[in-house]
Amino acid sequence: MRSCAICLVLLLIGMFTIVEGQQKKMKIYISADMEGVVGVVSGDQLSPGGFEYERFRGFMTAEVNAAIEAAFEAGATEIVVSDSHGNAQNLLIEKLPKNILLVRGFPRPLVMMQGIDETFDGAIYIGYHASTTNPKGVRAHTMSSARLADVRLNDISVTEGGFNAAIAGHFNVPIIMVSGDDAAVEEVSALLGDIEGAVVKWNYGFHSAKTMMPEPAYALIREKVKKAIGRIKDFKPYKVKTPVQLDVRFKSYRPSELLSYLSIVERTDSHSIRFMGKDMIETSKFMEFIMSYESGLEP
Repeated sequence: MRSCAICLVLLLIGMFTIVEGQQKKMKIYISADMEGVVGVVSGDQLSPGGFEYERFRGFMTAEVNAAIEAAFEAGATEIVVSDSHGNAQNLLIEKLPKNILLVRGFPRPLVMMQGIDETFDGAIYIGYHASTTNPKGVRAHTMSSARLADVRLNDISVTEGGFNAAIAGHFNVPIIMVSGDDAAVEEVSALLGDIEGAVVKWNYGFHSAKTMMPEPAYALIREKVKKAIGRIKDFKPYKVKTPVQLDVRFKSYRPSELLSYLSIVERTDSHSIRFMGKDMIETSKFMEFIMSYESGLEP
């Protein structure tokens, strides 16, 4: 009897080990911008040299950490974070958990979504903002507030959240949650559907807002991340038809003129160009090229 009992125990342990080994890994991707971070209203918080930049790097890092902690608690087994604001060197690396991977620095082929692939189960936006065509939103812009007046994919004007969702969709990865101001969350949700949204401030204008305090904002982000992962099977990837028609409208005249010298570019009006990409990867690379290329580039 004793030997039978021991055999039964060993069998149960073996079965548990097999089941545990077969548990599905869950990979979550986090793309972090800064304009939508709690308390941010102007360039004084957003750029090196701004009198509040160093402090707000800390708030940005804390928001990302809130999302990471909640994701792990909700069942994530692997997390990749993309620092996607400005020079992409904002997050305080020593303050991040040791068991994640971090993408830093520009330029990179997939821009704000570098590092994503088909192995991820879902993607999260932290600190996002509204688009350049939106009359509302703190620091509302698409890719560049100084240079661009509109970005369209297949004739649909997109936010950075929409453009990035199309990149994720190329890999069949859905966007499951977004945080930022009210205009940003509303705009991304309108395109992607019933995703989870954490509104951490309410815009009054381009440089003004009513904002939550940091700790309640972190709590809200944790709550929404957990809800999103809890219903992760509800979300569908945002996919665009291929080839992808990219239309970019510049605020100045010369970029469209010079880009039209390229045989792959069509100048559609005085300030606009069109590029046809075979997929979102090629489209993203072209977008990064026109945003980052300078004739005097050096290592």
